[in-house]
Amino acid sequence: MDATRTTRQLEETIDNFEKQKIKDIKNIFSEFITIEMLFHGKALEIYTAAYQNIQNIDENEDLEVFRSSLYPPDYQSRLDIVRANSKSPLQRTGSLKSSLRTVQISSSMLRKDEEEEEEEDEDEEEEEEEELDATKEVR
Repeated sequence: MDATRTTRQLEETIDNFEKQKIKDIKNIFSEFITIEMLFHGKALEIYTAAYQNIQNIDENEDLEVFRSSLYPPDYQSRLDIVRANSKSPLQRTGSLKSSLRTVQISSSMLRKDEEEEEEEDEDEEEEEEEELDATKEVR
């Protein structure tokens, strides 16, 4: 009697386990498929919009824009544009002078840095020589 009762309990436990396993697998796959459908639905929307944009391209208009970019406008109008955007000769001279000052200042600072590094190197060499001399005297 105990054996049959234990067997029935074991079978119920196995059945409950299998039911829960099937439920879990069903939920997992349902969620996975829902997520995949959302992803592919969104991708389909984006591809549809891209397709419509490509279909709306006017080849003749784009060709005209391309052709107009091949031939520059007449030189007189280009010269006027350059003149309007350029500085007057006095302004150019002033900016040139300030640029030269900046270059002179930065080059003098570089020279000072190089001189300081050379002095430090010489000091280090002298210290090393003194240490060598002191070591020789001790021997």
